[in-house]
Amino acid sequence: MIGMSTILAIKQRAARGDSVAQIAREEGISEPTVRKYRDMDDFSPQVKPRKRRGSKLDPFKATIDRWLAEDRKRRPKQRHTAQRVFDRLVAECGYDGSYTIVQAYVKKRKAELKGAKDEFLNLEWAPGEGQVDFGVCDFRVLGVMREVHYLVVTFPFSNVSLAQCFWGETSECVCEGLKAVFEFCGGVPTRLVFDNATGVGRRVGQVVSTADTFTRFAAHYGFDFSFCNPNSGHEKGSVENAVGAIRRNLFVPVPRIDSLPAYNKRILGRCLDRAGKDHYLKGEPERQLFMEDCVAMADLPAKPFRVAKIVTAKTDKYGDACLDGRHRYPLGPDHGEERVIVELGAFRVAFYDGEGTQIAAFDRAYGDAPTKASDPMSQLALLCRKPGGWQNSAVRATLPKSLARSMDSMGRADRGTMLRMLRDVSADAGYEAAVAAMAALGADGGVPSRADVALAAACTANGQGSIAYDDSPDLGMYDAVFAKEA
Repeated sequence: MIGMSTILAIKQRAARGDSVAQIAREEGISEPTVRKYRDMDDFSPQVKPRKRRGSKLDPFKATIDRWLAEDRKRRPKQRHTAQRVFDRLVAECGYDGSYTIVQAYVKKRKAELKGAKDEFLNLEWAPGEGQVDFGVCDFRVLGVMREVHYLVVTFPFSNVSLAQCFWGETSECVCEGLKAVFEFCGGVPTRLVFDNATGVGRRVGQVVSTADTFTRFAAHYGFDFSFCNPNSGHEKGSVENAVGAIRRNLFVPVPRIDSLPAYNKRILGRCLDRAGKDHYLKGEPERQLFMEDCVAMADLPAKPFRVAKIVTAKTDKYGDACLDGRHRYPLGPDHGEERVIVELGAFRVAFYDGEGTQIAAFDRAYGDAPTKASDPMSQLALLCRKPGGWQNSAVRATLPKSLARSMDSMGRADRGTMLRMLRDVSADAGYEAAVAAMAALGADGGVPSRADVALAAACTANGQGSIAYDDSPDLGMYDAVFAKEA
């Protein structure tokens, strides 16, 4: 290899007419070298890749790649470290190289795999296409703090988001919310993308399964739909951001309402009021872009869809139907041990006999606490706000006579405390358990502590009954101390 100064001398002397032999002799190089650089016409710098030398690790790299790929399906703390990879290669594969090259390769491959996972595409959304997801927040309903699930439909083209609130995330709630959004927009979106965890269905690999109610709903309105890949929130990043934005802007401070269905009618307009700014990318007013979304939508069908899931249930000997294993609805002794048809809506549940005649209808119960539709829970919440109606209330009529008389004799403040205690404990342990606990602890006419009532009600709800002690507590020593201090 000769330097560029020598090559330059060869080119210059050849241009002056010096012979090859003379240049070779005086520059101290061979004649073929002189001819090579004399005839070369391109001296631009070239990127020359380094020659890769073989490594003892080469035969084992495919095995390491397979282990690291399998790790992506495991918990982070149960994945291969470089040391564990090295140990397995030695023990299972006969590797006799150093740990250092294993460590370097594992570090390099983990970085590549992480980079591949974190690379996102900028997705384009056409007018009339939407994304759907749920968020969770708290509402104060009739004075009681309750968890609310709110459905958000976002149109990425305009960045406009619309919300509806429910007690759960069932397929009935999703369809009821979508129906309200469709009617508000005056059309049906061309395509909707759902989170893989919503109640309408899910995607496992390439197989998509949907709930019957949602399948009927989609066929009725004629829109296309798809589900995100698991753990791929970036595929619907617009609605992910909208869920948080709606919570921060519409649900702070905590809303105080009397009826969730009535609140849903107002919230759509409030959502659209948020679209008074320009689009963060397009620079055009969001409300104007939303009009393009609506124009691109299909027409609403002539008949609206009746959102409901139809199932059957068998009543017990008292005529009570139990749904979800904990929510009981009384249909009366005349319908004891009878197979009935159940129509489950987002907010109401109706029962029919075999002939299709409606037997009864109730507000649908949600949550983990056991409930019974005859429990005056809704009236109890209202009574806490309007305690003047105590004497003729349905709540008083359901209480044991001893507890009712005890609360009759209380002043307005103490009675209000008892009612709020009954309301709050019932929300966790159920109405019957809360009443039993208050009747046992309030028999002396005083106001028991909330902690005592909650503990006793929880024991009753769990089938443990009240806590009985072998010996009654002796508080004499405390009396003596207080007597000395006095």
